[in-house]
Amino acid sequence: MHGWGGDEFAIIQTAVEQPADVAYLAVRIQEAINEPCELAGHRFIVEASIGIAMSPDNGVEAEQLLKNADLAMYQAKADGHGTFCFFEPEMDARVKARNTLEFDLRQAIMHGQFELYYQPLVNLQNGKITCCEVLLRWHHPKRGVISPAEFITIAEESGLIEQLGEWVLRTACAEAMTWPDDIKVAVNVSPVQFKNQTLALTVIGALAASGLPARRLELEITETAIIHNEEATLVKLSQLREMGVKIALDDFGTGYSSLSYLQRIPFDKIKIDRSFIKNIADNDLSLAIVQAVITVAKARNVITVAEGVETEQQRELVRTLGCSEMQGYLFSRPVPVQDLLQFFPTHAQRPADAASAA
Repeated sequence: MHGWGGDEFAIIQTAVEQPADVAYLAVRIQEAINEPCELAGHRFIVEASIGIAMSPDNGVEAEQLLKNADLAMYQAKADGHGTFCFFEPEMDARVKARNTLEFDLRQAIMHGQFELYYQPLVNLQNGKITCCEVLLRWHHPKRGVISPAEFITIAEESGLIEQLGEWVLRTACAEAMTWPDDIKVAVNVSPVQFKNQTLALTVIGALAASGLPARRLELEITETAIIHNEEATLVKLSQLREMGVKIALDDFGTGYSSLSYLQRIPFDKIKIDRSFIKNIADNDLSLAIVQAVITVAKARNVITVAEGVETEQQRELVRTLGCSEMQGYLFSRPVPVQDLLQFFPTHAQRPADAASAA
């Protein structure tokens, strides 16, 4: 039978004529639970997420009904606290698809089905490449290439992100050693990775194994990674920056209190989200926001990057506003490492290349 957690309970309702009868009961339960209560002089408000499965449509056996009600409850949680949700067959299909993808992800890590692509960042004043951002690609044997947007969340929820993130970091550092010495490599760090106490050790290991100087590594983090515990964030960022690693704030402008972060947290680079760059030519508000970010960043000696630059007009606008670098399809789409080398025509053969050719 289904095992209930300490904060879960089940209700069996009989003589139900229509779904509205169950919805009415769910509302009454929530109203009762939501009543404020006092404990040790403190006032608390409790919320409940309720999942509903109805017989015979959602099953006739107790085990099946409980399982389906559980799935509906998790959907209610996803929809927002204090709501209820009826079971729908699509919920079961989504869970099965997710479990299948998690299994395939474990196999992919074991069998090396991942590849790193790179997208260059370009200096807006002289047109030279300054850095290349790592983008992960999964070559699924049946489904083809799968975007990180589809599997990173599953990797985080399943605990696989640590193993996958370490592989990305080590591989990126090793591949960057074949580039010119003045070009950095930028690696995204997920919020789950960032919370891990061993992140600094993982970075040290990747640098040591590859021989890449710390000054050539940039770690890109999002506001989601730093929003919950600013004090711990400052300690961790200080550790990494003392090693010589650069820190970039990714997708800037999409979070809750972006501008205030610039005042309190030491970043080396700010990447202005593509949503602002996309509308910069015909939206005065986007233009004003980009200008404000660049002004604040310059005052703190922080590099700014315009993400998602796709037209000459966008490039000229961000350059005129004083943005430091750009990244986007106008210069290059993400490419495999072997195609990236075409951007380094004056790149002399390094010892690593000579060794592999011997």
